[in-house]
Amino acid sequence: MQRSAMIDALRQQGATPWDVLIIGGGATGLGAAVEAASRGYKTLLLEQHDFAKGTSSRSTKLIHGGVRYLQQGDIGLVLEALHERGLLRQNAPHLVRNQQFIIPNYEWWNGPFYTIGMKVYDMMAGSLGLGPSEHISKEETMHAIANLKEEGLRGGVIYYDGQFDDSRLAINLAQTAVNHEGVVINYMPVTALVKDEKESVTGVIATDIETQEQYTIYAKAIVNCTGVFADTILKMDDPEAGRSIMPSQGVHIVLNREFLQGDAAIMIPKTSDGRVLFAVPWHDKVVVGTTDTLVQTESLEPRALEEEIDFILSTASLYLTRKPTRHDVKSIFAGLRPLTASTNNGKQTKDISRSHKIFVSLSGLITVVGGKWTTYRKMGEDTIDRAVMVGNLPERSSVTKQLPIHGAAEPVRLDDPLYFYGGDKKYIEALIAERSVLAEKIHPDLSIVQAEVVWAAQSEMARTVEDVLARRTRALFLDAAASIEMAPVVARLLAETLGHDEAWQHAQIQAFTQLADGYRLA
Repeated sequence: MQRSAMIDALRQQGATPWDVLIIGGGATGLGAAVEAASRGYKTLLLEQHDFAKGTSSRSTKLIHGGVRYLQQGDIGLVLEALHERGLLRQNAPHLVRNQQFIIPNYEWWNGPFYTIGMKVYDMMAGSLGLGPSEHISKEETMHAIANLKEEGLRGGVIYYDGQFDDSRLAINLAQTAVNHEGVVINYMPVTALVKDEKESVTGVIATDIETQEQYTIYAKAIVNCTGVFADTILKMDDPEAGRSIMPSQGVHIVLNREFLQGDAAIMIPKTSDGRVLFAVPWHDKVVVGTTDTLVQTESLEPRALEEEIDFILSTASLYLTRKPTRHDVKSIFAGLRPLTASTNNGKQTKDISRSHKIFVSLSGLITVVGGKWTTYRKMGEDTIDRAVMVGNLPERSSVTKQLPIHGAAEPVRLDDPLYFYGGDKKYIEALIAERSVLAEKIHPDLSIVQAEVVWAAQSEMARTVEDVLARRTRALFLDAAASIEMAPVVARLLAETLGHDEAWQHAQIQAFTQLADGYRLA
């Protein structure tokens, strides 16, 4: 997957309309691109920044049915998500793994209440379930999570859900679309829509950020999959369009692994303000979150509010024997959920459904809002079904339920630091065989090696230091301070691979350092 080849394909298409043109390279857009390309439609995806730059790299790292959606009575969403969870576990075994969760019980009624609830959860998953839930004793709970607060503990409930790497899945979805002759281009923002004499949308105007070259691109069906930026595209279509998105901010902190002693994750089903809090093992760290705060403006780099940071730290301190402090936070990241404004009706953001919605403007522009990572495949299927109707495309059945994601390979050895590359791991090992220096770790505190940077530039369309340290590897999200120290080596390797000079390296290091400072607390 090389950007130069993608640009060449765009130029070769010329004024001939694409079957499907997708705006947005997050979970929704990439899922739609895989769906369209795998059905054999001529597919183009344009992303304003890098794939999964926004919300889709900032999740809680869970592929799950949604226990709290079950509590809220959103049965349809839970059934759909549990089904999709099982499919994704089969189709991307190198990225999605079975994770044991424990709900600690500190009230007498917690045990039977949550045991019954999780049995219903198991039943809804059916044959795609990941494991049976069960009630366990206080002793068994402490054995599973040794640093859990023991005072008042009555026992726990075990259940199973999926855990994954979000931006790695995004990159593999982009590669999957390309494997099916789709074209995906990052750093290519859409700046205007093209309409015919009937005011129907027939194309877009987009600009290549790297060259400033402008393209007029035509398509039979145009899909707006821009998440929290959906209204920006809708206003290009109709300046009087109302608001479709209500962004809700979710914040996570990352701690060292010692704060979760054991392989199980913790799920707190009801915090002081009614939210759910998770502490999940991830790449030898622990992700703790999330919050659910209404915000008024969308941003590619949202920042955590002080009250959100305090909420996560104080809530985690209620359940862990060692109370995490601001000094213990290795990284903090925030993401904006694209909640559907029309379903608000005065509800708190935590109560708004995460179901996706698809609507077609009078111009024929298709817009997808809402949704979550777990249901990305179903969102893509529903979206392309609509695109077939709008674009008068030949009907073809979806094949994505059984479609392996790029890199899918088994068995998966979680003790291998390159396991999440799946079938591509052999190519990284080949780079190391050619140049042994590429086997060296870039930072002693993280397992990332130099060959991963070269591979990201050669075959994963990484263009900047941020692309590599934030999304191709997860250094920025795992340890912000360490990622800043890694930036000079990454800049040098990228410059060697992509043909940039020292001035470019200096600018990249400076830009990344400024960005990464926003992920640090101490």
